[in-house]
Amino acid sequence: MTSSISLLRNLALAAAATLACAGNALAADTRASADAQARYRQEMAVCDSGRSNQDTATCREEARRALAAARSGQLNEPSTSYQQNATQRCGVLQGDDMRDCEARMRGQGSVEGSVGGGGIIRESVTTTITPGK
Repeated sequence: MTSSISLLRNLALAAAATLACAGNALAADTRASADAQARYRQEMAVCDSGRSNQDTATCREEARRALAAARSGQLNEPSTSYQQNATQRCGVLQGDDMRDCEARMRGQGSVEGSVGGGGIIRESVTTTITPGK
């Protein structure tokens, strides 16, 4: 009899723990969905304003696809993937050139141009003094 009561108590505790975990997962999904929906509305506003670098139809389609990808968990966090991409671009360089490239990707130096205008130019100046000259 005592073992039956213990078994029932353990089953009840396991069920309660499962429900608590499911509730937390549901809350996280709801929050992620709300964030994706807010980002979608912002992107659509940019499309409608004409401030994107695409025609309106393409911009709207891309926004819809991004929302679908976010809902299915296929969309990476923008800041993470952007930073990884920037670091990989510097990976072909070596030594001081690589260090300087990574510094520019972190925002050091000056930046001019735009993607819509054909490209972004990042520049940093390093002054070196050669002894004896």
